[in-house]
Amino acid sequence: MPINDKLIIKGAREHNLKNISLEIPRDKFVVFTGLSGSGKSSLAFDTIYADGQRRYVESLSSYARQFLGQMEKPDVDSIEGLSPAISIDQKTTSKNPRSTVGTVTEIYDYLRLLYARIGIPHCPICGRPIQQQTVDQMVDQILSLQTGTKIQVLAPVVRGRKGEHVKEFEAAKRSGYARVRVDGNIYDLTEEIKLEKNKKHSIEIVVDRLVVKADIKSRLSDSLETAVGLSGGLAVIDVIGGEEIMFSQNYACPDHNISIEELAPRMFSFNNPQGACEKCTGLGTFMKVDPDLVVPNKKLSVREGAIKASGWYYAEGGMAQSYYEGLANHYGFSLDTPFKDLPQKCKNLLLYGTNGEKFKIFRDAGSMQGEYTTDFEGVINNLERRFRVTTSEWMKAELAIYMSSECCPDCHGDRLKDVYLAVLVGGINISDFCKMSVVKALDFLDKLHLTEREQMIAAQIVKEIRERLGFLQSVGLEYLTLSRAAGTLSGGESQRIRLATQIGSSLMGVLYILDEPSIGLHQKDNDKLISTLKRLRDLGNTLIVVEHDEDTMRNADYIVDIGPGAGVHGGKVVCAGSLDDIEKCDDSLTGQYLSGRKKIPVPSIRRSGNGNWIEVIGAKENNLKNVDVKIPLGTFTVVTGVSGSGKSSLVNEILYKKLASTLNGSRIRAGKHDDILGIENLDKVIDINQSPIGRTPRSNPATYTGVFTDIRDLFSSTNAAKMRGYNSGRFSFNVKGGRCEACEGDGIIQIEMHFLPDVFVPCEVCKGKRYNRETLEVKYKDKSIYDVLEMTVEEGLLFFDNLPKIKRKLQTLYDVGLGYIKIGQPATTLSGGEAQRVKLATELSKRPTGKTIYILDEPTTGLHTADVHKLIEVLQKLVETGNSVVLIEHNLDMIKTADYLIDLGPDGGDKGGEVIFTGTPEEIIKCERSYTGKYLKKLLQNK
Repeated sequence: MPINDKLIIKGAREHNLKNISLEIPRDKFVVFTGLSGSGKSSLAFDTIYADGQRRYVESLSSYARQFLGQMEKPDVDSIEGLSPAISIDQKTTSKNPRSTVGTVTEIYDYLRLLYARIGIPHCPICGRPIQQQTVDQMVDQILSLQTGTKIQVLAPVVRGRKGEHVKEFEAAKRSGYARVRVDGNIYDLTEEIKLEKNKKHSIEIVVDRLVVKADIKSRLSDSLETAVGLSGGLAVIDVIGGEEIMFSQNYACPDHNISIEELAPRMFSFNNPQGACEKCTGLGTFMKVDPDLVVPNKKLSVREGAIKASGWYYAEGGMAQSYYEGLANHYGFSLDTPFKDLPQKCKNLLLYGTNGEKFKIFRDAGSMQGEYTTDFEGVINNLERRFRVTTSEWMKAELAIYMSSECCPDCHGDRLKDVYLAVLVGGINISDFCKMSVVKALDFLDKLHLTEREQMIAAQIVKEIRERLGFLQSVGLEYLTLSRAAGTLSGGESQRIRLATQIGSSLMGVLYILDEPSIGLHQKDNDKLISTLKRLRDLGNTLIVVEHDEDTMRNADYIVDIGPGAGVHGGKVVCAGSLDDIEKCDDSLTGQYLSGRKKIPVPSIRRSGNGNWIEVIGAKENNLKNVDVKIPLGTFTVVTGVSGSGKSSLVNEILYKKLASTLNGSRIRAGKHDDILGIENLDKVIDINQSPIGRTPRSNPATYTGVFTDIRDLFSSTNAAKMRGYNSGRFSFNVKGGRCEACEGDGIIQIEMHFLPDVFVPCEVCKGKRYNRETLEVKYKDKSIYDVLEMTVEEGLLFFDNLPKIKRKLQTLYDVGLGYIKIGQPATTLSGGEAQRVKLATELSKRPTGKTIYILDEPTTGLHTADVHKLIEVLQKLVETGNSVVLIEHNLDMIKTADYLIDLGPDGGDKGGEVIFTGTPEEIIKCERSYTGKYLKKLLQNK
């Protein structure tokens, strides 16, 4: 029987695919490319992967399928030669603060096992290794208690385990014991004890009850022997009216009475109550009111509104004014002095209160007019108390904007109890290991000296940890630490982590489908990624990679170019074959750029700016090494550097957050830095990122850009609307009146399926049109409001050709390459790159002030070279009107068009955080330390 060496797709019609039939070689490295919105993802993910998943689910038992739900068959006639499919997409990893790089990669699970099996416990107070305790040592410690102290000797037979534990109660009763302590409560064994099956319980048998005196030594010794025998080496002494003492035959510090039970992996888990720090419950941080958010601008005085906190704004005749003036009169300071110049004592009085000391306040307005004697709890104390006691979610959200996360004072951000942080392997604890970068962790394991016994126990565990760290290094993530929160990873980083995990599984015969794995990766690390992908292929797997990166395409075995255009103009296979085939294909836009027939031009002149600068002084956030950075205003500035070099820390965490809090009044705290100079030369900052333009289907490009308001005004001005008395609100699907009330303007009905995914079905009343019949009867040029929302931007430009206000906003969407999207396309169906370009179009449609700074983070993500070409033109337009653009970028085509470059590095993590170069692209290619310069040199020399 011949081996099927092809993946054969016939009649694919999902989304905009136009009945595609295609043959793809199996066990090869295949790249799907084409314009953004051409149908690449529809073919790769919504057709091939979706059918692979559906077939896998259908192969399971009917019992298993009921939990997974019925998967829809994609709109395709047939797919032959399909392997089990695994999708590695750009969805960022969990935003849960308990999720870290270590937990996501499962390296932390192996680490917990390593520390539990060969870790050496130390006393957290004196640091000496903890030894096992004998019964005699336990007796001596108990007899040192005050004579007459009443104690109970308990044997902990169950510790934090789910179940009803009927057998344990029966065994204790048969052995002649009369009492047990369950979850802190004493029960008589003669009565029936019922426990909740799904809750964790702790059960201790009461072995003996004694009063401490000299002659109980023998009896106490026997009782302890019995207790440790019942519980596997543990005994608990319940001191009546005092603190409990836990003894272990395993480990104890003789000087500080610190005992720990036998080490288990769960003790090193910050997600388990047994190991997690009690103060922060294993988060390492907790939310606290931040003085910098309560007083964001310390140059203002209290009277000018320096204190910006809910209920504490200074207002004439307000309660806050009475308190502030009373404090100022009593303690002798002025409310007109800038907050930064007030003595520290006065600042503390305003923020933390008078600590019960009374003073006089006078109210000259309202029903409470008159003089009162009172104390003051302080603005920060007031906010924290209100946050603790309120039951209103709205109020909690209102107060949370004044809070920021603060390192836990007990565990200092290490998340675990100090007893378990004192367990060492190779001289370091588990938290210290997690704070190392991948490279340093590998180096530590290579130098780790173990005894012969430890080697026998730990060999397999260390091998697994070393392999997984090696996989992270192979995909260019050597700068990450295992303690890094998963929520702070970029889409590209989280995708490469999952890629590293898949290499570790060493499967063969699998179809892997990846979504732009090169995102966020500097050219220096791209080679590592490509070799990793080839390694996955060489194991015997088929790789389909949706990608725009030129290096990836040049290394692929087979390329499928989908297009020729986007949206309705796409959905066809333009060309499929080798790199040579694509380059020779005249119809392929990708081929034209790959062959050099089309190019993004290098600007003939680099702007020098308007003479003003923004200067960041003493940037120290994350790995930034106290650097000073100057950014010329009125220019197109690109911040470059390898992954992990500090670009996001500088631009997003420091520059944007500081400008947003100063210029836009945002309640966000900037990263660590000394100062930012030149802010007075700007009037606002705009962050154009790839976050969705809305979280519900009610948001769409029309509502976001504001063109929907103009369209509704147009419909309300028609004769049909005037005759019926309809205003513009009638044409909104968000308010009652014109919308369909059966679906409340959604067009779809959500049906809850409890443990299955929710099902969305079109509304039976309006048939998905969102409006009621009367509203849809009002037409402009024979089109209803629904018909207009269903138009593409391109169609809308022709339809509204004689209406300049609407046309101008649609034109900006078209100019950024979004002519193919529908005017009313739900925000939830837009990709990150599309959402970013909708935001760009919105900004372009506004009148320029010439003093705005735009900040973008890798705007070329998900964009074809032709789309990058359009994007560059759009960004240059923003600068031409006098504004400033600062963006983080790895794309060399974008970098070569910049007026000014700031290159960080030289490498990632600890080896980064320095400014390597500042200047023009022509100057950076002469900088030997710059990796960006080396790769840019080829492009600029070929211009």
